[in-house]
Amino acid sequence: MTNSASATPLAPFNDAYVLKPQRFHDDRGWFEETWSEARFAAQTGVEAGFVQDNASRSLMRGVVRGLHYQRPPFAQGKLVRCSSGALFDAIVDIRKGSPTYGRSASVTLSMENGLQLWVPRGFAHGFCALEAGTQIAYKVDAPYSPECDAGILWNDPALGIDWPIRADEALLAPKDIAHPALADAPVDFEWTAP
Repeated sequence: MTNSASATPLAPFNDAYVLKPQRFHDDRGWFEETWSEARFAAQTGVEAGFVQDNASRSLMRGVVRGLHYQRPPFAQGKLVRCSSGALFDAIVDIRKGSPTYGRSASVTLSMENGLQLWVPRGFAHGFCALEAGTQIAYKVDAPYSPECDAGILWNDPALGIDWPIRADEALLAPKDIAHPALADAPVDFEWTAP
């Protein structure tokens, strides 16, 4: 990707995007605009009304969080970036009936590359810290709802995610270990043709 601002669909999906904000460099370092409502809508066609910003820090390499999503009526779209370190970020289409249902894609986000990922509603999302002290920051377009919190097993082999660590190296929360495989999960999203 170039140094100018851009948004590219993340294959195989046409509604998930990798964004590259423009960085302006000088002798002191660099500056970038990490969010612009007008730029985001122009590049993606998505009008996201963000209501909450979240962040987490992973103290060690190999921390895995996910694959998470929220069920309706609090389903969330997320704009994800790495504010320190580097992370392997993965998404899965969980919209039953979608042409890409059950398919996954991944991208490495880092403070250095400045990439961002737009995760639409109806996708499960997870990541693995590639460095100690990795921090993720993300905007969501619906508030957190404990009653709607859900997930898919991070290493479900049917998803085909090529995680950068082995299962015995992953550091997970108990709730993430207990998530069902996609085939055993409830259907929380139905796809409708645009």
